[in-house]
Amino acid sequence: MARFGGLLARDLRDVTSDPAALDSSGWWAVTADFEGGLVCARFGDVRPAPVPAPGRWRGPAPRDWTSSLDRGAYTAGVRRIREHIAAGDVYQANLCRILTAPLPDPDAADVDALTALLARGNPAPHAGTIRLPAHGVEVATASPELYVRRTGRTVESRPIKGTGRTAADLLEKDHAENVMIVDLVRNDLGRVCASGSVTVPGLCAIEPHPGLVHLVSTVRGDLRAGATWADLLGATFPPGSVTGAPKSSALRIIGELETAPRGPYCGGVGWVDADRGTAELAVGIRTFWIDRTAAGGPVLRFGTGAGITWGSDPSREWEETELKAARLLGVASGDIAASEGISR
Repeated sequence: MARFGGLLARDLRDVTSDPAALDSSGWWAVTADFEGGLVCARFGDVRPAPVPAPGRWRGPAPRDWTSSLDRGAYTAGVRRIREHIAAGDVYQANLCRILTAPLPDPDAADVDALTALLARGNPAPHAGTIRLPAHGVEVATASPELYVRRTGRTVESRPIKGTGRTAADLLEKDHAENVMIVDLVRNDLGRVCASGSVTVPGLCAIEPHPGLVHLVSTVRGDLRAGATWADLLGATFPPGSVTGAPKSSALRIIGELETAPRGPYCGGVGWVDADRGTAELAVGIRTFWIDRTAAGGPVLRFGTGAGITWGSDPSREWEETELKAARLLGVASGDIAASEGISR
């Protein structure tokens, strides 16, 4: 099943990794791993349905979460990225870590039940569920960030860069970082959109979300004639806001510094209605996923990260990753206050 935007999708018909399917027909749930794995699932029964009341979800204890990078390793990574910036290798790079905790009752773990909890504890504009256990996909997202919205030939992205507890916490560094990523997203869309059609109707707007604020910009363009979903994904994936600029250099640095695959975190998750020519894919941030293949038994995973620029302070960037994770892990563990001590 899948759940997005007030719709519940059931009656699974097809599952494929071929993006050409998104240009065919039907309603598709889509998840794309940061590393490039794509799963598209077509459903035959799609109807309006509210998110149910929270049901049975037994999450990890708050102290059971461990991080792929501890504080020392993460702040060292921030310093290393600043060295790359000083050398002219990159202007900005996103450094992320993956948090993992064992599931106390894996046989009963249902990501849709987690989605129901998130809807109450951390509502988000691009929240949803994709549950395809036979295909290794069990994702619950509370993403605030739009990777791509499509209406006919018009496409829009709303990159987030800049995070604080309040608007007063946002620094000049946050605005500069947002503008850098807007330029990157403009260039990405320009590869697949008609010449002259890419615009920036909104720059560095402040958006409140549960427990924090973000700087959000809007980039829009019209797909050139003949452009396919494969072309659009090829031009824009992985999303620029979770990679860096230039993207190729940032991806190389990410590969050197991060010690765990991101999976659906920082990828794309959402839906495509091929019949109506509409779609909405979120950047897979504020996203949980169940990994039933982990050594030692099934686990719940969650990613958090920060964009690093020359103006970054390593300790402040670590604290930003903590801020982004704390509320969500508290919801998943059933104790928001206890989630402040997540990172070991």
